[in-house]
Amino acid sequence: MKWLRTWLARGTPTEALPPPSIGDRRVYAIGDVHGRASLLDALLILIAQDDAQRGAMPPHIILLGDLVDRGPSSRQVIDRVMAMVASGGDVRCLKGNHEEIFVLAARGEVRAVPVFRRMEGAATLASYGLDPLLFGVMTDEEVVAWMLNNVPREHVDFLDALPDQVEMDDYLFVHAGIRPGVAIDAQNGADLRWIRREFLDHEGAHPKMVVHGHSITDDVDLHPNRIGIDTGAYYSGRLTAIGLQGTERWFLQTND
Repeated sequence: MKWLRTWLARGTPTEALPPPSIGDRRVYAIGDVHGRASLLDALLILIAQDDAQRGAMPPHIILLGDLVDRGPSSRQVIDRVMAMVASGGDVRCLKGNHEEIFVLAARGEVRAVPVFRRMEGAATLASYGLDPLLFGVMTDEEVVAWMLNNVPREHVDFLDALPDQVEMDDYLFVHAGIRPGVAIDAQNGADLRWIRREFLDHEGAHPKMVVHGHSITDDVDLHPNRIGIDTGAYYSGRLTAIGLQGTERWFLQTND
């Protein structure tokens, strides 16, 4: 009966940790847009309607990065997000791995072009006026020269200056994830934009509840230590936002 005495000595089971809180604010975080301007517009309408129904409280909007590539309207998405940030409301956008490569190529880094091609950058340059068939036969040096001449520098500068993370109370917003076991202020920017399996497979607690995109799932990927909201909008037509207020959370999605 030693096991019973040991079990009784532990007392009652420890209560579950309280749910994470975003504090006294309302936040909407938006997953990977990937050049689908029409879906972003539709989701922003849903957010505005939801926000109005919930009562007066200025909303905070966070886009989790990967605005560009794959979809047909990357240029229009960048224009839209730049206008949102300049509007005076609390709108922030994070840098995704697709922005990182796009910026490198647009600043003249020839070595970035092969990766840019694999990331379906042809669709991005098509939104700036380059025929995808021509892109396919251009050398990497020709692609860089075209981007230097045709991609607005204000777009490149805006994307280049985007932060890697936003921290609010019990939540951390990043593009890809964090390195398990590393303090938030010691995280590497490359991990925040690119990490996948080491983060996704980690079942232990993180310093904050992590809200992220980057890794596509059919629907919201909800776990005790993280929430993934990249639902493959560029091909599924389903762009997802998470809403947060206090300890409450909810989700909004387009249905193209």
